[in-house]
Amino acid sequence: MKAARSQADVGHVYLVGAGPGDPGLLTVRGRQCLEMADVVLYDGLANLQLLQWAPQATCISVGKHGQSPIWTQADINARLLELARQGRRVVRLKGGDPAVFARTAEELEVLAAAGIPFEVVPGITAALAAASYVGIPITHRKHASAVAFVTGQQQTDAPPQPIDWEALARFPGTLVFYMGVTTVSQWTSQLLAAGKSPDTPAAIVRRCTWSDQSVIRCRLSEVAERFQQAGGLRPPVIVIVGEVAELGGDFDWFSRRPLHGCGVLVTRPADQATEWTEPLQHAGAEVFTQSVIEIIPPGDWSSLDLAIDALQDRSVDGITFSSANGVKGFFQRLHQRNFDARLMAGTTIAAVGPATAAQLVPWGLRADVVPSASQTYSAIGLLEALPESLSGRRWIVTSTNRSRDTIASGLQQRGAEVLDARCYETRRVDQLSPDVASALEAGRIQIVTLSSGLVAEASCELLALYREQLQPISISSAVSQRLSELGWPAVAQAEENSLAGMRAAIERWSLAFRQSNP
Repeated sequence: MKAARSQADVGHVYLVGAGPGDPGLLTVRGRQCLEMADVVLYDGLANLQLLQWAPQATCISVGKHGQSPIWTQADINARLLELARQGRRVVRLKGGDPAVFARTAEELEVLAAAGIPFEVVPGITAALAAASYVGIPITHRKHASAVAFVTGQQQTDAPPQPIDWEALARFPGTLVFYMGVTTVSQWTSQLLAAGKSPDTPAAIVRRCTWSDQSVIRCRLSEVAERFQQAGGLRPPVIVIVGEVAELGGDFDWFSRRPLHGCGVLVTRPADQATEWTEPLQHAGAEVFTQSVIEIIPPGDWSSLDLAIDALQDRSVDGITFSSANGVKGFFQRLHQRNFDARLMAGTTIAAVGPATAAQLVPWGLRADVVPSASQTYSAIGLLEALPESLSGRRWIVTSTNRSRDTIASGLQQRGAEVLDARCYETRRVDQLSPDVASALEAGRIQIVTLSSGLVAEASCELLALYREQLQPISISSAVSQRLSELGWPAVAQAEENSLAGMRAAIERWSLAFRQSNP
């Protein structure tokens, strides 16, 4: 939530380190700055998923190689001043750490000269992340007691700062080269010519901490050739030179995770996706969230109000909930009408599955009826869990504008009187979020999760341009059937209609894919 503005906040610039790539490595202070920003100016190397913490802000890219024009430093400086003078809270989001080869000093000089308040928020730089995510400790008591960061790019708008290559060749520790992709032949040659042994171990680390992180281990004399063999590596890349570069094989926990290198699109709103994204991220996937359906209040509250009136009259025997959104919509309306959970006293509460049942707990309630795993967590499973005869009983069925009548007709066939209660409505999202669009264009997403027939339909439309490159994984046989009808058959299906079932299905598909594509 955006913080309240005070006079002290007006016209403030925050230079925030975005870290090396993994959005989980953003500092707490960095997230706080994003949450209160009016404008975010972000580098191309910053993970776009970080922008989820600034939904209220105008987010502007200052350039990404091959995708958008790269702003000059003068342009960035001018925009910072312009926005700050308008009284904006501006976050300048920089890849890695602002103090490591990020030209932060130039921006601070401009801000200080103009009297603009600023704050610098550190980030994790790639060299430090490599120790944890690649298993290469850049210092080691047996191999390196010192480390030096070296730029592979010299400034072109002024005389370059001289590098003492002979001193670096004699340096008794680890050398880490940043921004050396286009100049790899020059700086490796200069280091070798200065006396560095061609047999010195080296490690080329690309996209450190990203799900597709890769490491090439070689000797210093082979570094330039390995860049070429890899088809021309693109940034972000660092090169670690020194004895420690041979270490890490036994310390590499990152690439051993079951979903390492796998991009997964979770088709749920960001505020409902955490329970899905965290287990997948823990398993090594790069996870993106994209809402394909927008949840909105019903256009007409009358059916839900009639159901609430019936509860107040104690003329209801039971109520069914088919989704977490249905629970949320129902109880929000209940509270708007100045009622609470006591209104449900004596009413049998049935939930379509454990996840929906869990949403009742914060409202002080527990479901009386939940299908078992063998019955499947679905409308059919819910009906199977209810008594065969409900003659003379009155049941509320929570619904949406797109609900099928499976539960309502099933209850009616058992003799129940059914009150429909529309708790929310849905409409399809017609635009991809920037981070998802960028990842799809780059081919970083391979899998899409589909948890209902409605989500399958909306995803099929929203992702039409990318369907051939995406592997749909379904949560149930009903969703799989709908995908087949849409001409986009599921490559895998959860054995259990649950989040755990989906994760297991994703891991099975990923393992089979790796085995068939070694």
